[in-house]
Amino acid sequence: MDIPLSTIAVVGLGTMGTGIAEVLARAGREVIGIDINEAAARQAVASLEASTARAVSRERITEQERRDILARFRTFSDLQAAADAELVIEVVPETYEIKQQVFRELDAVVSPTAILATGTNALSVTRLAAESQRPERVLGLHFFNPAPAMKLVEVVSSVLTAPPAVESVTRLARELGKEPVAVGDRPGFVADGLLFGYLNQAAAMYEANYASREDIDAAMRLGCGLPMGPLALLDLIGIDTARTVLEAMYAASHDRLHAPAPVLGQLTGAGLTGRKAGRGFYTYAAPGSQTVVADALTPAEDTGAVAGRTVESVGVAGSGTMASGIAEVFAKAGYPVVLAARSQEKADTAKGRIARSLERSVAKGRMTEEARDETLARVTASGSLDSFAGVDLAVEAVAEDLDIKRQLFQTLDKVCKPGAVLATTTSSLPVVAVARVTGRPEDVVGMHFFNPAPAMKLVEVVRTVLTADDVHATVREVCAKVRKHPVDCGDRAGFIVNALLFPYLNNAIKMVEEHYATLDDIDAAMKLGGGYPMGPFELLDVVGLDVSLAIERVLHSEFRDPGLAPAPLLEHLVAAGCLGRKTGRGFREYARR
Repeated sequence: MDIPLSTIAVVGLGTMGTGIAEVLARAGREVIGIDINEAAARQAVASLEASTARAVSRERITEQERRDILARFRTFSDLQAAADAELVIEVVPETYEIKQQVFRELDAVVSPTAILATGTNALSVTRLAAESQRPERVLGLHFFNPAPAMKLVEVVSSVLTAPPAVESVTRLARELGKEPVAVGDRPGFVADGLLFGYLNQAAAMYEANYASREDIDAAMRLGCGLPMGPLALLDLIGIDTARTVLEAMYAASHDRLHAPAPVLGQLTGAGLTGRKAGRGFYTYAAPGSQTVVADALTPAEDTGAVAGRTVESVGVAGSGTMASGIAEVFAKAGYPVVLAARSQEKADTAKGRIARSLERSVAKGRMTEEARDETLARVTASGSLDSFAGVDLAVEAVAEDLDIKRQLFQTLDKVCKPGAVLATTTSSLPVVAVARVTGRPEDVVGMHFFNPAPAMKLVEVVRTVLTADDVHATVREVCAKVRKHPVDCGDRAGFIVNALLFPYLNNAIKMVEEHYATLDDIDAAMKLGGGYPMGPFELLDVVGLDVSLAIERVLHSEFRDPGLAPAPLLEHLVAAGCLGRKTGRGFREYARR
């Protein structure tokens, strides 16, 4: 049965409630805003007035349309005002007690056909529905903040929810210009279910002093293309709110990845709940401000206490995409580069790949023909590592196999001159394991570029317990010269990016295994609700399922956490030869070229 939803009540006029009210009023709905705090109601009206005034000034709506929108939004302080609403959306504080009280009171007020929606992102919709006299009319309607801008809406059904109610709110979401995703009732649903596990791991990484807050955030922004780093995002969400969500998730899953990092409880207990308090992981200019100000943890200006070694020439070992990309980066920055492979033919092929890349830059107007020719002339292709005898920095980019890398470093140890820095681009293997096969482990460091190296700004600089201070300083100085952003991390599996990224990807696979959501819905949820440039399954197919499985196995072996065990579905696909785009089939099928 078609249920019209023309008059809608929004209970709770905080930031989220006000945003939802604005979306509804702009879409032509009569909106009844309800909040026991009259100041909050006045602020909601003022917010709508301000946003619609900006829309008029930008010529997105007319003055008459603005007046019509404002006329459709009325505020009240009593739930009795919801009597004529066909849909009520509650966005009151995230506690069972408050939400259950609202639902009990609404039962006595609204029509028997009215739909009651909770905006929770952490609490059980089923438990809330059970408190209602009409549980079949209760569902979850989870908007994302800021509601006017974010496209995703998770429509959450409990085992008690009637299908017509779900159909009605799903239709409404589409009419509002949103992308509805249907999900079942479990803490965090899809987007927050994946997002908050990742945020929790980042908080735990920071708490362990593995990396600075600035480096963790920069690594995820630059390495994964995310709009915000995880710690800055926790400050925006509210550290207390994040902890509440994680507590609910852990109660349901008993997965250690969801057990709130102790630092979240410590900050919450101290009242340092993020932007709204003026301080969380970062310090802000004022409560509610988005301007970060320096504090005791802000890194000091680099005073150059330890000088790096002189680097005038670079050797890059390997013939694949990563090796040619790294060689291109150094050549563009003015370094003479020796690109060495197992044969002269492979080295020439790798140099040819650089030539084609440079030609594309010329075609796009990013480089002149003269600069292209000068850059390519700096690259010398060689079929032997003996040509590394005079380089100051040797960077290996060969297969991600420890035995192969060890053999290579044994050769570099013999070939390279004393004082040369030896760097590995490994993304998952222990750097110290290759350092130890040389007679100069103090000269060995990790220098993890991201693919494609010419485009990606991040380099993870990985020092072992044996790496010399001046070697570490050298790599950071070189990163600056080639216009890359270095982040420091210790020598443990996954470093920063992969240690945070792959548990998230693994959890997405588990959601599919459990038939909780589809590939398409999960990808849409993370792109629309989390701001991710690619959904997890799109990314897995691009990275390669075999590569992803190898990294997840290394993480599981290193940290021994049951929650990090690779999802069986991933192992089955790899065993079947479905490795992603490169084989034409992974989680999805692709047209062969």
